[in-house]
Amino acid sequence: MTAPTVAAVDCGTNSTRLLVARALNGGGLGTLEREMVITRLGADVDASGVLAPDAVERTLEALRRFRRTIDRHGVERVRVTATSAARDAANREELFGAAEEVLGVRPELLDGAEEARLSFLGAAAELDPEDGPFLVVDIGGGSTEFAVGAGPEPEGALSVDMGCVRLTEQYLHSDPPRPEELSAAISVAEAYLDDVVREVPQTRDASLMVGLAGTVTTVAAVELGLAHYDRRLIHHFRLSRNAAEDVFRTLATEARADRVHNPGLEEARADVIVGGCCILVAVLRYFELDSCLVSEADILDGLARSLVFDGRS
Repeated sequence: MTAPTVAAVDCGTNSTRLLVARALNGGGLGTLEREMVITRLGADVDASGVLAPDAVERTLEALRRFRRTIDRHGVERVRVTATSAARDAANREELFGAAEEVLGVRPELLDGAEEARLSFLGAAAELDPEDGPFLVVDIGGGSTEFAVGAGPEPEGALSVDMGCVRLTEQYLHSDPPRPEELSAAISVAEAYLDDVVREVPQTRDASLMVGLAGTVTTVAAVELGLAHYDRRLIHHFRLSRNAAEDVFRTLATEARADRVHNPGLEEARADVIVGGCCILVAVLRYFELDSCLVSEADILDGLARSLVFDGRS
């Protein structure tokens, strides 16, 4: 029997992403296509409590593009999820109904713990359990997920309401941010990390941090000076704490107009990358980590695995 072709779609706070994949004979996933569009679904949700009409339309336009890719690959099973921005928005059903019309599948609203679990499943599947336990940290636009364990399932998981978009909108109002704004953002991140350790004390015992999502991959790309993004160079790149701090200092002290010229930084991410860096360096400092392993395998891979190996449709 031919393995089914599946598609996972994640409607995140900052970006909307697609993975089309198929099971391999060895039990892994074979990637057929990945797409990402920065849609900023969560723009101003923290302040307004609703999804803005233009943000919804940007997301739907990305989903229309994804539908063409899904149809081209003859996908048999699709799973669509929405995370932090949709959790915070009173009008999320407006997005969900329109998204269902486009994709034929209604988005699932993930709670933070399930988002963290799926991120762990995606990231840890390729790792040797002997190298664990792993602290998987998924820095999103509106929230950051923490999951710890050696696999295949995490031993503990938690989501907290800090993300690159949320911290930027709340604290980083100057261009470039003033030192006191950066200090405030990092202090808030540290306070959330106190919550993480209190709720999931196993996070203190992790042997390896695995960093997911656009902030982490962008910092790695800037450190590598990639004029063109290359997933093969990013995936499982070991990002040292010193390198992350250097990239943070560079990006945080530049105005956006100058920041965009850093090789490896996508222009659409330039206004929120410093907020994401505040979270990344706060995590590395708080847990006294020398480095983190950058992973391109994330919640999308966890969703795809659920479709292939759990038979969800």
